[in-house]
Amino acid sequence: MKNSRITISVFLLYFLFAILLNSVGTVILQVIHSFNVDKTNASALEAFKDLSIAGASFMAAAFLPRFGYRKSMLMALAIMAVACIAMPFFPGFSTTKLFFMCCGISFALVKVSVYSTIGLITNDAKQHGQYMNMLEGFFMLGVLSGYWLFSQFIDSTHPESHAWLAVYSLLATACIALFLFLLGSPLDESLAHPVAGDNANDVTIHSVGFVLMLKLFAKPIVYVFLLAAFLSVLVEQGITSWLPTFNNEIMKLPLSLSVQVTSILAASTAIGRMGFGLLLKKINWYTLLAICLTCMGSLVLLTLPLTQGIDASEVTGWRNAPIAAFIFPLIGLFMAPIYPVINSLILSALPKYQHSSMTGLIVIFSALGGTTGSLITGFVFSHFSGQAAFYLTLIPLGVMLPTLWKLKHELSRC
Repeated sequence: MKNSRITISVFLLYFLFAILLNSVGTVILQVIHSFNVDKTNASALEAFKDLSIAGASFMAAAFLPRFGYRKSMLMALAIMAVACIAMPFFPGFSTTKLFFMCCGISFALVKVSVYSTIGLITNDAKQHGQYMNMLEGFFMLGVLSGYWLFSQFIDSTHPESHAWLAVYSLLATACIALFLFLLGSPLDESLAHPVAGDNANDVTIHSVGFVLMLKLFAKPIVYVFLLAAFLSVLVEQGITSWLPTFNNEIMKLPLSLSVQVTSILAASTAIGRMGFGLLLKKINWYTLLAICLTCMGSLVLLTLPLTQGIDASEVTGWRNAPIAAFIFPLIGLFMAPIYPVINSLILSALPKYQHSSMTGLIVIFSALGGTTGSLITGFVFSHFSGQAAFYLTLIPLGVMLPTLWKLKHELSRC
């Protein structure tokens, strides 16, 4: 089957980086206990990750078409193999911050390369959208696996233990194995250059990658889309990064169980991304996402009151965990389709040679949204309460609805 090996490589790469990147919520919980770091400082890990993504994406989108998408993915795996090896050998909060900086730089290389590769190996907008939803769904399966993987190395009876760092030896091995597999996966990247695009005049513009990226801002649809992407990730990362800590401190779950229960969020998100991908064949995308936003807001309002006054002595395992611990993570089911759907819409509306530039902007604004969401949630969690932090998600959810309507209007004019 044509492109089968590169397709497998792309899915495995996204699966692995899902574990690495989204371990930040688990690691925030662990550094609070293992390295005696307060919540406000611990939230900086999200900034190290996301700001590195933003900075690297700006460079990546401009130069990756020349450097090569496959080479960029190989470089990302090499960087992460070294970073994973360093974690258990040099334990500390400083090493952890450097690790997530490496995560951010590497993921910028991966995401720009992967999103651009999708445009090269799919034939039309419909296939592109289905591929995108499947890939993002597989990403969430990686997140789900990551929670269970990390939980196996966490010692709940000794919160200050560094035993959890042993997981990085396993992750380093996975990086090296995937590097070797991808090394033998061919990819035709000729269509990534503007000579294969619709407008030959763009050849000179593309010779300066930054200019091509900036040129996208001439399109009104780009402003609307970037706001939608920013808000979507703000909500998603605010919840994902702090749910393990919320489970531990508000739901009164033991450390390892706090991480395991968070896997419900990843599972529901994975199911949502794959399932809603099928529904998009029958339901208009705006109608579907409007329903999802409404359900998310309703779940926040209905579930958070159930998290008040929980007695820690009554919670020892899955059987006697509070009902809210199982209901709230289902928000992932409705959160799931928003980000991949709007990404697919904007990329499908552009010629293939502009995909790397647009993906660069996607990653930059997504990273800024993730950092903002995590920092705000961490600050409110630390100075007020976990409930107040999650109630704040209602504000960006409310802003997203008219933003998506405006995006629909702009798409109709393309």
